[in-house]
Amino acid sequence: MTNKVRLENIGIILSHPQIPENIGSVARAMDNMGLTRLALVNPKNCDLSRVLKTATGSSVDLVEKMEVYCDLKEALGPYHYVIGTTARIGSSRPAMTQPRHLARDLIPISQNNMVAILFGPEDRGLSNGDLSYCHTIATIPTAHFSSLNLAQAVMLICYEIFLASTVNAPRTQPRLANRFELEGMYDHLKDVLMKIGFINPQNPEHWMLNIRRFLSRLPLRAREVRIIRGVCRQMDWYTEQLEKINKDQGGG
Repeated sequence: MTNKVRLENIGIILSHPQIPENIGSVARAMDNMGLTRLALVNPKNCDLSRVLKTATGSSVDLVEKMEVYCDLKEALGPYHYVIGTTARIGSSRPAMTQPRHLARDLIPISQNNMVAILFGPEDRGLSNGDLSYCHTIATIPTAHFSSLNLAQAVMLICYEIFLASTVNAPRTQPRLANRFELEGMYDHLKDVLMKIGFINPQNPEHWMLNIRRFLSRLPLRAREVRIIRGVCRQMDWYTEQLEKINKDQGGG
């Protein structure tokens, strides 16, 4: 059996976009490349009259259907695989890829999973906190100046994904855990790892960042998330039993 990227399972999410015309240009770029899912998170200015100046033709339909969220975590909730985009690299950021390689990798993933491609605000891009939700990061190679206009960046990545929707690949990938399931698992892990003294309760997010990076190397399936949470529940039960025993002994 051969497969192509399923464009209907790919969503573009703009976090804190600042310029309405850029939103319209993003919608037009998506429409050119056959993508239809657009969401905004806390847009600074979503003046539709200005958005529609650049969202011409059938891309107006994307603007009319786009979703607006107040919280990034909520916007990413339904998605099973999340890609962040950035021009900056660093040791605290997940594994990086380029748009062409990313598009190829999305062929099997997109068969059974919803995929979000996340773009940050025009002036500063995605923060490390934003990128902690991502399985991988895509960066667009440039000759010199690395910063691209938001709509240009969206177009380049959507173009590669569109090309991958026109060719066949021989493998598929089962449904992955979505962000709701993953964030529930990470919250559970954080609680139990603080309880057993594995991570410092004074700065748990610093320690959790390394755990997130480790577990994001191979995207987790929903079943695997349930197994990890089962282990956490057993650890919770065991520590509660120890606390009861210590309390009884102390009381005696």
